[in-house]
Amino acid sequence: MFAQDGIDTLSAWLAKSGLRGESEAALVSGFCERAVAAGLPISRGLVIIDTLHPVYEGRLFRWGHDPSQPAVQEYGRTSSPAGASDLHLSPDAEARWRTSPFFRMLQTGEGLLRRSMTAESEAEFPVIRDYRAAGMTEYVAIINRFAPEGTIGEMDCVYSSWLTSRDDGFSDAHIAALERLVPTLALAVKTAALTRMAATLMETYLGRDAGRRVLSGRIMRGVADRIDAVIWFSDLRGFTRITDSAPEQVIPLLNDYAQAIVSAIHAHGGDVVKLIGDGIVAIFTGSDRAHACAAGLAAAMEARSKVAALKVRRAGDGLPVTDMYLGLHVGRVFYGNIGSTERLDFTVVGPAVNEASRIATMCRSVEQPVLISEAFANVDGMRERLVSVGRYALRGVAQPQELFTLDFFQEGRAPSV
Repeated sequence: MFAQDGIDTLSAWLAKSGLRGESEAALVSGFCERAVAAGLPISRGLVIIDTLHPVYEGRLFRWGHDPSQPAVQEYGRTSSPAGASDLHLSPDAEARWRTSPFFRMLQTGEGLLRRSMTAESEAEFPVIRDYRAAGMTEYVAIINRFAPEGTIGEMDCVYSSWLTSRDDGFSDAHIAALERLVPTLALAVKTAALTRMAATLMETYLGRDAGRRVLSGRIMRGVADRIDAVIWFSDLRGFTRITDSAPEQVIPLLNDYAQAIVSAIHAHGGDVVKLIGDGIVAIFTGSDRAHACAAGLAAAMEARSKVAALKVRRAGDGLPVTDMYLGLHVGRVFYGNIGSTERLDFTVVGPAVNEASRIATMCRSVEQPVLISEAFANVDGMRERLVSVGRYALRGVAQPQELFTLDFFQEGRAPSV
C-alpha cells in the first residue's frame, strides 16, 4: 500500500523543490528516491519533455537505469519542421519513436498505458523486450498534457514511464498513487524546463552575455553601459552574387559559415551581438585592452583557419564557397537596450562601431581579407603581429587612418582574397 500521508508528503516536497528552482534531473531523482522510501515499488523512471532549442527537440531524465546510460540526455529531432533546409534526421530515431508506447498514446489520446512483460507486449512495443531482459515485470506510461494556452512550440506535455521488478507488478493502489503524484512532478519539471529554455533562447537570439544581462533584469529602455571593447565586424565576399546565382543555397551557406566564424569567436571569449544577413558583429572585453585585442586576434586567426577548411569541404561537395572579410577595431561603445517601447534591441552603438564597419568595408578595395585599425595596432603587443597596408580615408571618419592586416607569414600561410 501507499498511504495518503506519503502522497501528501511527496506532493509537498515537489511543490517546494519546484519553487526553489531545482533542476529537472534533481526533481526526477528526488521524486523516485522518496517514492521508493514511502513504499512505491519503482525500479526505473523516465521523464521526457520537449523544448525550444535550435538543435535538440527535447531532454529526457533517467533514474534507476543501466549506469552506462546518461541520467540526462538531449535528443535530436524526430520530424523535420516546415522550412528546414539542412536538417538531417536519424531514421533509426524516428523508427524507434513511431514504435514507442508514447507515440501510440499520442495517436489514441490515452493518458495512461499499462503493460505486463509478456511476449504479446514485446510484439506490440519492441522496447518492452529490453525491459523484460532487465528483469522488469510491469511498465506504465503516462502523458500529462498541457492546455493550448500552456503550450510553447512542441512543448505540449510531459511524458513519463515507470517500471517495477516486483513479482506481482504494480498494484492498482500503486497506479492510483502514480496518477495522483505524477501531475505535480510534471508541473515542477515544466517549470524547471521553462527557466532553462528562457536562458537558452536569450543566449541563442541575443548572444551569451546580452542574454544573461537581460535575464538578470537589464531590460529598461535606454539603460546602457559604456564599455571598452574590441569590435569585430565581418561579412562574406561575393554574397550578393551567390544569392543571385544559387538562391536555394543561401541558408545552408550562411549556416555553414556562421558556424565556423561564431564558434571561433566564442572559443576566445567573444560575444556575438548581432547577425545581419551575411554580417556578424561581435565584441571582446577583458581585464584590459591587451587581453581583449589578443582574444580578438586569436579568434580572427581561428576563424580564417575554419573558413579555409570549410571551403575545401564545400568545394568537394560541389557547393558554393566564399571567404570572410573582417574589420577589427577597439574603443568605447554603448552596450545596452536601444529601441522603441514595443521593440528593443540589446546591442552596441557608437563611433567605434561605425569605424569597425567602415574598416570591414575597406577590405574589398584594399584587397585584404582582414583589416585592423591603428588604435588596435597601438595596443601593447599587437603591432609586432601586424603589417601596415597604408593610410586610408574612411567614410564618415574625419582623418585618414593607417590600417593593418595580419602578418600572414607569422600566421603560416599566404592571404586568400
